[in-house]
Amino acid sequence: MQTTHARISYIDKSKFYKELLSEASGILEKEWFVNLANVSALLNQHLPDINWVGFYLLHNNELLLSSFQGLPACTRIALGKGVCGTAAKTLQTQLVPDVDQFPGHIACDSASRSEIVIPLIHDGKLLGVLDIDAPILNRFTGEDKIGLEKVVEILLENTQWPESFI
Repeated sequence: MQTTHARISYIDKSKFYKELLSEASGILEKEWFVNLANVSALLNQHLPDINWVGFYLLHNNELLLSSFQGLPACTRIALGKGVCGTAAKTLQTQLVPDVDQFPGHIACDSASRSEIVIPLIHDGKLLGVLDIDAPILNRFTGEDKIGLEKVVEILLENTQWPESFI
């Protein structure tokens, strides 16, 4: 496996996500824990203007902190609570332009101003969520939503997932 360390240009988002998907495909292996670590690092490397990126995995009916890049974070999130819990409960991507306007937002990092959370659904089963925070308002667009959902899709398709996370 060979990876590049040069930052992908974000000026043309269509080109950015095409290159990001290519790079993500190149680093994926079968093991879920390896892939979560590398994808969080890849996103942290290439996405500008973010301050946290990582995964929460479903275990015993709550989301538990998994691989991430950024400051220490909340370790447990109840389903339906905050942006992550809402994405997990509704099974819908949550694109939040201003976290202060999101009812019940959980502030793990007070610097976070906007957020996107994408549920990880494999074979109809919720595995967890990808959470990305930004220190600026309105950081994520519909184009980011589509591109990041494709990253999650590639991750889900190219990973061997356990029956549960122990």
